Amino acid sequence: MENFFRLVDHDQDFYNRRCIWVNGPVIVGAGPSGLATAACLKEQGVPFVVLEKADCIASLWQKRTYDRLKLHLPKQFCQLPKLPFPEDFPEYPSKRQFIEYLESYARQFEISPKFNECVQSARYDETSGLWRVKTVSASGSSRTEIEYICGWLVVATGENAECVTPDIEGLAEFGGEVIHACDYKSGEKFKGKKVLVVGCGNSGMELSLDLCNHNAAPTIVVRSSAHVLPREIFGKSTFELAVLMMAWLPLWLVDKLLLFLAWLVLGNIEKFGLKRPSMGPMQLKNTYGKTPVLDVGALEKIRSGDIKVVPGIKRFSKGQVELENGKKLDIDSVVLATGYRSNVPSWLQENDFFSKNGFPKATFPNGWKGNTGLFAVGFTRRGLSGASFDAMRIAQDIGKVWKEETKQKKQRTTACHRRCISQF
Repeated sequence: MENFFRLVDHDQDFYNRRCIWVNGPVIVGAGPSGLATAACLKEQGVPFVVLEKADCIASLWQKRTYDRLKLHLPKQFCQLPKLPFPEDFPEYPSKRQFIEYLESYARQFEISPKFNECVQSARYDETSGLWRVKTVSASGSSRTEIEYICGWLVVATGENAECVTPDIEGLAEFGGEVIHACDYKSGEKFKGKKVLVVGCGNSGMELSLDLCNHNAAPTIVVRSSAHVLPREIFGKSTFELAVLMMAWLPLWLVDKLLLFLAWLVLGNIEKFGLKRPSMGPMQLKNTYGKTPVLDVGALEKIRSGDIKVVPGIKRFSKGQVELENGKKLDIDSVVLATGYRSNVPSWLQENDFFSKNGFPKATFPNGWKGNTGLFAVGFTRRGLSGASFDAMRIAQDIGKVWKEETKQKKQRTTACHRRCISQF
């Protein structure tokens, strides 16, 4: 309460804006990371508010993913804390099934995010010792500015908050349709068209497969090296196999065994234009967060010539692309499977915990907690299992302080928030 009145004295404009005191943490983002943190806080009896700029939970999954998407890892590695997937779900749940799971997760833990609230800035107020989170919410033609005041801030906007669109010479003059993978739903509308897919990660490979299945003619750009592994090796998940091996063997040996097994299953993929990096797949993942491609059928289409592989792009021109090897291709459309990035630097006014690329400076498993009540969840480059790990630690840390400060016994509560002038 003392900090609250110091805040009022410090801000001359305090009564001129809508201001809400949050009796617990503010969680920015209602994706899987934010939901997991909210559920773990609920179990600790800690009230919270979840802010989400979209009009639904898991907006990346609901609005920016293609129709054929399935989880690339077995469901036991993708479930959130406190609630497993339904037993009747397949080992690799579909996009729709995963969204259903997340919606049931929010209902189970009574998580009700405040939708359509886009965080403009968040900063720590040294005078009051509290976080100040400013949002803009839009409803029709009206626009409301709100400031949330809280003791803890949980950044759960994730690694894939905004699209990465490369600046390629001549792309503006190309003339055909150019979309980012986030806007791609199905290859149906590309039937009969020559489509250039820029990017050879999991999305690029799977979109190329989907285009092929819809009778388009895809060409995938492989600018640099990439590890392609089978999704399963002799009936067992490649990821699960790697996790088991890493529990007993050094990382370099795990990589050698994985590449040998991949060679047995896939054969030599370099002759198709897919050159492997010098660093092994798991070491590359742990060091730089670059996920290996788990093949779900694209490689077979590459072998048959239905998906063509080409080197990097030099420039675009009207209806054409010129490659680095000098060859020119006539194309109708371009799909940019060029990935996503964190948007944290655009709104979080903080220099110690997060680096300029929007990731915590400390690496896993130490990148979940900063100073002054700042936390990060879902930035481990280890997918949903990493987010779950972060969420549990954050909730335990906040819960311990919460119980000490309020001297309350553990109990289930709902989110508590009121205008600052009626704080309780």
